[in-house]
Amino acid sequence: MTDIETLYRLPLEELLEHAWALRRAHFPPLLDLAVPGAKRYQMEGFRNRPYRFAAISLTGGSCSLGCEHCRGQLLKSMYAAPTGPELRRVADDLVARGCQGVLLSGGADRRGQVPLRDHMQAIGYLKEMGLKVIVHTGLADEATARELSAVAVDQVLVDVIGDEDTIRQVYHLDRKPEDYGAALAVLKEAGLAMAPHVVIGLHFGRIRGELSALEIIAAADPEALVLVVLNPLAGTPMVDSRPPSAEAVGRLLAVARILVPGRRISLGCARPAGPGKVAMEHLAISAGINALAYPSASSLAHARSRSLETVWREMCCSLA
Repeated sequence: MTDIETLYRLPLEELLEHAWALRRAHFPPLLDLAVPGAKRYQMEGFRNRPYRFAAISLTGGSCSLGCEHCRGQLLKSMYAAPTGPELRRVADDLVARGCQGVLLSGGADRRGQVPLRDHMQAIGYLKEMGLKVIVHTGLADEATARELSAVAVDQVLVDVIGDEDTIRQVYHLDRKPEDYGAALAVLKEAGLAMAPHVVIGLHFGRIRGELSALEIIAAADPEALVLVVLNPLAGTPMVDSRPPSAEAVGRLLAVARILVPGRRISLGCARPAGPGKVAMEHLAISAGINALAYPSASSLAHARSRSLETVWREMCCSLA
């Protein structure tokens, strides 16, 4: 058993106490509440604005991989901008409605890359407009990383997978976990701020490779780390998959805090609804996260019971 596996299997309270102590040592008692406009949200008199932070797909509804957990479903909720001129038009419209930032994403090609290079001039235009711009890159190459740096995007996001079978069976890619480490190194070398993501339960709801993914990310020393949880979607082969338990999510977040004690960690918006949602959020807070997307009322109370001040942020949790 490796050191990280031993850590993961510690008694839950001991693991959480260790993680919480590191959070207290490295951060002020603040919890950012990320509520970007992709989802309507209202709580305690606060209501988010639908255009304040928007998600845009640079491939429309198209994705070459047809991943088992998504099959393009996640792209449907985004604004479509498959060409540079369309991206400019969408951005102009959003800014006129009060937009302050965007997530640029899209379907990946057969190399596992989001096709970004044809949009670079338009991405530069978005930055000139004063927008915060974060970009899902996939397994970016050096040329893409240099161009993203040149247009001064604010942050890049990469889903990191630590299990080769998951890469092949879920993403349908002929890649290995070390390729994700190499992609992070390329992005870091280009001077880009990184917020890698780990999808907990990506292998049909099973915990498989997440610890390895966290090790890959810790070695890259990113500015931030986001963990999300498999949310089985209708119209995908995973619709009947059982999501990971709240305890598994809490354990992985605590391990992440221990591995990167001084870096920001978020529990992101992608996670299942249902009875485990509140328990996941409570454990995430106890594990020392810095940001929580779309929190429940119960989680606000839990955060305050731990003497955390809560602050609303109308942006993605990686930036909040």
